[in-house]
Amino acid sequence: MGDRGPAQGRGPVGDACRALATRGSYVMPAAALLRCLGVDGEGWASFAAHWEDLAPDAYAAERGTRRLRRYGHFSLSRTGEITSLPHLAFVQPEQSNPLYVDVSRNFEPLTAAFRSEPLLTALIRALGEVATSLADPDQWSVKVHPFRVTAEADDAGDPTPEGRHHDGVALVTSLLIGRENAVGGESTVYGLDGAELMSTTLSEPGTLLLGDDRATLHGVSPIRPLDAARPARRDVLVTTLTPG
Repeated sequence: MGDRGPAQGRGPVGDACRALATRGSYVMPAAALLRCLGVDGEGWASFAAHWEDLAPDAYAAERGTRRLRRYGHFSLSRTGEITSLPHLAFVQPEQSNPLYVDVSRNFEPLTAAFRSEPLLTALIRALGEVATSLADPDQWSVKVHPFRVTAEADDAGDPTPEGRHHDGVALVTSLLIGRENAVGGESTVYGLDGAELMSTTLSEPGTLLLGDDRATLHGVSPIRPLDAARPARRDVLVTTLTPG
């Protein structure tokens, strides 16, 4: 990452920085992201295959949502060094997700193969560049959450059962990995006053939604099957960055 300052230059990272500063959110097209990360189709397919190895989310199941996930925690230094941190319970900070504030949730860790993916490394560094438009710490705390939400004809899948919320971080991002037989899943970003700032349905794998979590709220509408005879699924990677 080199000598970091606010990354306001050209290219996808610069576009994201300017949008976050003026609008609080930004949708980076898939082609722009993959070009930024230097990833080809084979690399993307290798990364997406990890969504076949997620574990049930018992906490979501208690509220009727069928969700699979894993969780990992890293630090990102000013010079771009990424360090995998010990696997601990995930706790939402105060004034964030209203369902789980101060609740210690224990999720299965990222697999070793997932942590070592070149695409994940490139993504974390790129998000670190974007995040410098929001703050400039010596270290970023980076939390990585691969999710799969499924739905049946008689039971919608809810990616955000908590409704519109903060994550209690600086930068919050959602990368679409894939969706199959699904309608819905519309992502909406709101200002702190509740006004809708933008709404989009992530439909092309590789599309990245970024938000300044300090200045916005976000939520995702439920998904349902397009063909009622088959289940629907929506796979995303949520990555958050917080100073410190």
